[in-house]
Amino acid sequence: SVTSVEDPVIMSNIRQNLREKHARHVADLRAYYDSEIQSLKQQLEASQKTASSEDLRKVNQTLVDRCDQLDEALHEASARIKNLENKNNRLEKQVADWRERFRAVSDTSKVLQERVEEMRTKNKEKDNTISRLKSRLKELEEAFEKAYKLSDNKNARLKEENKMFQNLLGEHESLGKEHERVKDMLNATENKLLDANTQISDLKRTISKLEAQLKQVEHENTLKLRH
Repeated sequence: SVTSVEDPVIMSNIRQNLREKHARHVADLRAYYDSEIQSLKQQLEASQKTASSEDLRKVNQTLVDRCDQLDEALHEASARIKNLENKNNRLEKQVADWRERFRAVSDTSKVLQERVEEMRTKNKEKDNTISRLKSRLKELEEAFEKAYKLSDNKNARLKEENKMFQNLLGEHESLGKEHERVKDMLNATENKLLDANTQISDLKRTISKLEAQLKQVEHENTLKLRH
């Protein structure tokens, strides 16, 4: 259903078929009523040749009443067809509006999905960087222990190693905070994506309802015209 609504060719064909169907029904109604009027005229002409003046007056009045009834029925049918066409046009506009909203939400969902993928990639890179820093930190810890065991007199070197160690700890802590921030942003973006998908589902259901209404109106139109 959603695919047929999004296809402008299919929607154009549907509208064209409805217009052609309405035109055929109106033409059939006019032909029917014209045939009825012509038949009544023929009956009037035939009766004028054989009937008396009073009979002709009664027949003529009957025919006039019948013509008025047929004319009124024709006007009512035309008005009903016009109302149904207007209702079809309103439903088509609603479907077009919801289709535009559906496209906008779909575009937003795609953008959010791309942002989620991008943030996941960045988060993976951060994780790899943290892993490398942990490995480096472990190496420095091992080197620090070896240097401490080898000589107590290498205070200067130990101070330098300790400074590097502290720097690495600071960098590790900073990257850890950045990692948490990226995770929070990723969770928020995924929540937005979930909301967008929910809205898309709602729009799909609304479009399906509008299509059902459009089919109901077309069915009602066909029944009324057939009647």
